Amino acid sequence: MTTEPAAPPEQHEKLKAILRDSRKAMVGIGVLSVALNVLLLSGSLYMMMVYDMVLPSRSVPTLFGLAVLVLVAYVFQGVLDFIRSRLLIHFANAVDVDLNRDVHALIIMLGRKQAAGDATQPMRDLDQLRSFLSGAGPSALVDMPWMLFFIAVLFLLHPYLGITVLVGGAILVAITYLVEKMTKEPSAQLMEWNTRRLLEAEAARRHAEVFTAMGMQQRMGDRWVATSQTMLAAQGRLSAVVNGMGNLSKISRMVLQSAVLTVGALLVMKQMATGGVIFASSILSSRALAPLESIIGNWRGFISARQSWARLHKWLGEMPDTESLQWLPAATNKLELQSVTLGPPGSTEPTVRGVSLLVKAGEGVAILGPSGCGKSTLVRAITGVWALADGHVRLDGAAIEQWPVQEWGRQIGYVPQNVELLEGSVAENIARFDPQATSDAVVEAAKAAGVHDLILKLPKGYNTPVGREGQTLSGGQKQRIALARALYGDPFLIVLDEPNSNLDEEGDQALMGAIRQARARGAIVIAVAHRASILQAMDLVVLMQEGRIVGFGPKERMVPHLLPAPAV
Repeated sequence: MTTEPAAPPEQHEKLKAILRDSRKAMVGIGVLSVALNVLLLSGSLYMMMVYDMVLPSRSVPTLFGLAVLVLVAYVFQGVLDFIRSRLLIHFANAVDVDLNRDVHALIIMLGRKQAAGDATQPMRDLDQLRSFLSGAGPSALVDMPWMLFFIAVLFLLHPYLGITVLVGGAILVAITYLVEKMTKEPSAQLMEWNTRRLLEAEAARRHAEVFTAMGMQQRMGDRWVATSQTMLAAQGRLSAVVNGMGNLSKISRMVLQSAVLTVGALLVMKQMATGGVIFASSILSSRALAPLESIIGNWRGFISARQSWARLHKWLGEMPDTESLQWLPAATNKLELQSVTLGPPGSTEPTVRGVSLLVKAGEGVAILGPSGCGKSTLVRAITGVWALADGHVRLDGAAIEQWPVQEWGRQIGYVPQNVELLEGSVAENIARFDPQATSDAVVEAAKAAGVHDLILKLPKGYNTPVGREGQTLSGGQKQRIALARALYGDPFLIVLDEPNSNLDEEGDQALMGAIRQARARGAIVIAVAHRASILQAMDLVVLMQEGRIVGFGPKERMVPHLLPAPAV
């Protein structure tokens, strides 16, 4: 039996702090609610006193004095209600600020772990949580205990009135329970289909060129329509339950108000209460049950917020503990793989099995093998992009999990198979968006990658915007700038996954020079490539087949037929 991982200490403390702050905020909101709910008696008291005191006496000064008093009460009520709403908004924003950085880290973590699924769900969960906390839902929850206060006042007016509202309140509580039971499954289905719809929309955006060039718009559109219709059906089922129960709650409340008026009229007719009690009891019963109706009306938001909090709590529990990691000196000696086993996120079968490898400083390793043998999976393991199912990847003896994420990133230079630059300038992309980066360091990395002259020919040089995902640049330009990004900061381990797939001869020669220069300063370079030219800059070769290393050694011994013939 599997169990959910416990939250790391720093995440556990952060969640506890948020819960503590929420209790403090609710205490403040509760204090305001005391004054608000007491002031809410003013309307019913005013009507009862006008009917029982002013009308019989026909005293205009008394009527004027009562009107001034109730007006002042309404003003204070409005001010306090505004302050309470601002407190809720401030608290909701504070929760957002506390979790914002963690949510961004969760998006990255889920993007690494999930083969399918929406990695941006934590962001929407945080938005949902903030929206609920700043809305009417929390106010209704805080006001709910005051039902008993207003029912007690009705009992003071007459026990029959209190009993009538108490029975009506029990009916509304039962409706609330039914809403909880009946919305659980439709809400889960709606979230599932909404996520699928978002993923299909993202796929359409990312693969727009393929869809257009290969005439796939119609078929992909059919899938989109089918998913949308299923999502709308799930939304309709949930809305039908929420709206239906909401209407039932409103009807029950109206019936109850009429019942209270009827009971009040009977009491007056039997001279067991004054006429003003009829109006006061009607207002008090409405106020007593208003929180329940508000809760039912906001139930969908409450369910969504609760589910969002549960997911965030679970995901935060899966985040690694970084606070307890000690800072390690920069790696300078070796890379070691020990029985590394892994597969793509979400897969049940590993594509790399039991790989062990030792590479020393200054060595260059080319990873060769047929398509699907696990080459790209292995480099994702080496860089820490994908989690290992078994084994360890170590730099100078320290495993990936022993390095703080930020420090591990400084040791690594990585060019992925599918290069995507971030929206910003060329210089920002090379510097990995480091705000402390100097122009000298950026230019040095560009020169090391042999791309300095190419950048100077761009419209604005290093300040040229690359566009979203580098769309303003060609494939070769993106690949060469990505190489400069990988070399920025002189990392010890440089991992290249098919780095010359889009390069022309000039770019290929620049790549060879960059690899040789990096090895000369003591860096380890590992490259996956189908083009034999990269072997010119390497001294070792790894041969892979079916997820395992079947050969490792000097290139002259491993692949002599791929090497250029010696000069005669």
